Amino acid sequence: MKKRTKRMIWGGVIALFLIGLAGAGMVYYFLFAPQFHPAKTAYVYVDRDDTADSVYDKVKAAGRCNRFQGFRWLAKYRDYASNIHTGRYAIHPGENAYHVFSRFYRGYQEPMNLTIGSVRTLDRLARNVGRQLMIDSAEIAQLMHDSLYRQKLGYREETLPALFIPETYQVYWDMTADEFFDRMQKEHARFWNEERLKKTEAIGMTPEEVATLASIVEEETNNRAEKPVVAGLYINRLKKGMPLQADPTIKFAVQDFALRRITNDLLNVRSPYNTYLNTGLPPGPIRIPTPAGLDAVLDYTRHNYLYMCAKEDFSGTHNFASNYAEHMRNARKYWAALNKRKIFK
Repeated sequence: MKKRTKRMIWGGVIALFLIGLAGAGMVYYFLFAPQFHPAKTAYVYVDRDDTADSVYDKVKAAGRCNRFQGFRWLAKYRDYASNIHTGRYAIHPGENAYHVFSRFYRGYQEPMNLTIGSVRTLDRLARNVGRQLMIDSAEIAQLMHDSLYRQKLGYREETLPALFIPETYQVYWDMTADEFFDRMQKEHARFWNEERLKKTEAIGMTPEEVATLASIVEEETNNRAEKPVVAGLYINRLKKGMPLQADPTIKFAVQDFALRRITNDLLNVRSPYNTYLNTGLPPGPIRIPTPAGLDAVLDYTRHNYLYMCAKEDFSGTHNFASNYAEHMRNARKYWAALNKRKIFK
């Protein structure tokens, strides 16, 4: 009898051990064995209107998982439906359900690159940012057009483009509109360091005025080596009290950036951005200038040029002149080239 009882006890122990071993194996397989096999690191974007089910669908589609039960078990046990965090999350090849779920549950999202471009209008900037982040472009545009919000940032509508420094920044995809503007202010302060502020003071301008002039320079030429020369020409004109007579400001005034020829009737357009009718700088930048454009103004070339005209070879560079007679000779060559190509506007 005792032997039989002993055998039963041992049998029960062995059975429990085998059941435990099977359970541990099942837990390991579903939670800790590699279950996700994307070809390369995949990213899942969890938006504000996502539910647990929609997140499951995104994770399964992006992660190419063998078995999804482990992820679902963890989600039910930790009540993931009540703890959904927005953001951009990475799934690496060979990861297990436990690590992937933990990342989503704790909100450990992956940073991304946000590119601020040198665009011509703030609405275009809002659209570009809205395409890259979770923020709706309308949210950004609304704050840009809010006079009280601009005042808090320290800008007017005309000078707000000077806030932005075109660059690629690492951010979180679900940053808010307020966080976006806070980050732009920090990057602006980082760019306008003590050295650049001293140069700005030396030429008698503010950072916003430097940005305004740099925006004109960059509309005039894409040639990096030529930018400091163009900046020097406009600074010469400002010092002499001459109107800048910059064609790009006319395009901005009429909001027609495709114009290739500025006609006389356009030169009489009534606008504070018309630098043929008004002396000094326009009210603000006509595009968001690049760091290279800003530095071209701060490190402008010293020379005696007062006039410039696009070269007749359409190379994108310019002929420069220190007197009007020489300038007109250059202009006639360019006009002839335009006429030859039948470019009249």
